[in-house]
Amino acid sequence: MAQLLACFRRRGGATASAPDEAAEDQQQAAPGPVLVELFSSQGCATSPEADAVAARLAQDSTGEGAVVVLGFHVDYWDYRGWKDPFASSAWTVRQKAYVEALRLDTLFTPQVVVQGRAHCVGTEQDALAQAVRDAPRYPAPAMKVTFQRPNPTTLQASFTGSLRSRVEGPGGASVLVALYENGLVTDCGRGENKGKSLLNDHVVRRLEKVAAVREGASARKTVSGTVQFPLWDGFRATRCGLALFVQNAALQVLGVQHFDLPDNV
Repeated sequence: MAQLLACFRRRGGATASAPDEAAEDQQQAAPGPVLVELFSSQGCATSPEADAVAARLAQDSTGEGAVVVLGFHVDYWDYRGWKDPFASSAWTVRQKAYVEALRLDTLFTPQVVVQGRAHCVGTEQDALAQAVRDAPRYPAPAMKVTFQRPNPTTLQASFTGSLRSRVEGPGGASVLVALYENGLVTDCGRGENKGKSLLNDHVVRRLEKVAAVREGASARKTVSGTVQFPLWDGFRATRCGLALFVQNAALQVLGVQHFDLPDNV
């Protein structure tokens, strides 16, 4: 089965890096992956199907068709009898921001947002595939990351490198990084998925801002920043990854880079 974004992953040691400088000029114009954000809930009957669609998309993506999937579990289903253990009000706020930016009428699950520019129902596999094909692709940022554990409950990640895409649109952009976890299995005891064993991948556990970038910043702009992720009980680096992306004030994504976590963090 194809490995997601194999050309962007780096493993081993405590540092993950972008392609070496000798190849950077050649790869400067190469299209990077597309960011696919799934807003779902364990309390929603159709979200498990959308989770499976997104997981297949991530597994099968490679080369010019590569995607990075992030799963944001929203909390507005929690009152229906089952409290999603991965839900956050912050992810509901993020989805609401997309509703406004995309001029939609309402929130719903499961919803997929592609590159911050288009959306569809998360179970509609053909519509999702078309949205990914239609999405503009930008070179992946050329960032290096160094990991540290300042204490047992914190993961620190320090980034430095170039954007490799000009910052488009008024208001500048933010460089964000999501820490996500795969292979989460939950036995659902109540709600619309009562009695089911739910498998969730690409579940965003933390989202932090690395840096702010001014409007019109060039593709050669070098940025740096350090973030700290509070860790949860049962954290295992081998099940987790990082997705770093540049997002402008209109919530359009201007480049995505993926990192595995080294085994020794």
